[in-house]
Amino acid sequence: MSTGQMHPGQHPVDEDLVRRLLAGQFPQWAGMKVERFPSGGTVNAMYRLGEDMAVRLPLCEGGAEDVVTEGYWLPRLAPRLPTAVPQVLGEGAPAEGYPWRWSVCRWLAGENPEAGALGGPVAQALARDLAAFVTAMRSITLRGAPRAHRGGPLASLDAATRAAIGELRLIPQEGVDCDAVTAVWEDALRVPEWDGPPVWLHGDLMPGNVLVDGGRLTSVIDFGCTGVGDPACDLFPAWNLLPAAVRGDFRAALGVDDATWIRGRGRTLSQAVIALPYYRTTNPAMARNARHVIREVLAEG
Repeated sequence: MSTGQMHPGQHPVDEDLVRRLLAGQFPQWAGMKVERFPSGGTVNAMYRLGEDMAVRLPLCEGGAEDVVTEGYWLPRLAPRLPTAVPQVLGEGAPAEGYPWRWSVCRWLAGENPEAGALGGPVAQALARDLAAFVTAMRSITLRGAPRAHRGGPLASLDAATRAAIGELRLIPQEGVDCDAVTAVWEDALRVPEWDGPPVWLHGDLMPGNVLVDGGRLTSVIDFGCTGVGDPACDLFPAWNLLPAAVRGDFRAALGVDDATWIRGRGRTLSQAVIALPYYRTTNPAMARNARHVIREVLAEG
């Protein structure tokens, strides 16, 4: 859960705002219980609405674009996926001093898995479930697919990644081996870029966007980054969630070649390195997972 303002220009939201927005635009739901749902998410504030719905309010302008993306593409993607995804029940407009579009979705049950706490058959089953979801995403063909937010060339992340490594050098208490991180990143930059057709991606397979029950994948949420691009972008769970013992199972189930695997590792490391200095004082969940990723990647040698 966030402990402070994460982004410049972040708009304040609270339960009263949610109630006013609902009363003005969705009066059929206005009398229902509204309760802030604790989340480590960085783009949206989540409020549970009654027992079966959720209200998602973007915290910054970029999140408002995600509302439009999800509203258009989720109904088209959902029938093609083996796992439940959010069902958008209503799209709200700016009002009551709130400047962006927002949404009401069907509530999806489950809990976020904890990186570092998985093992044995549970981890193996989750690796298979995640691979099945990624495989299904890759197999989708839909006209007019947008370019995924993170789906472009790995080199496009170079400046931001190196700048974040420089920031981490100024935070010695984090204990990050910045030279080792740089070496892994440069190794990823040396492999060939994806030269095949772009594939459909979720684009943000973080533990906070995965819901499980009894260790099995039940839902995948937050499709704001979805689109087509480099398949390496959906390998994030190999390092941000799954233990090293089943990482190979995940790779084998997806049939990932060496270059794509190395790019996937580089992309996951880049995301973590950028997130850690940015969120270390405002979002403990994101900072904790970033530390986990850096440890897991560097432990591979």
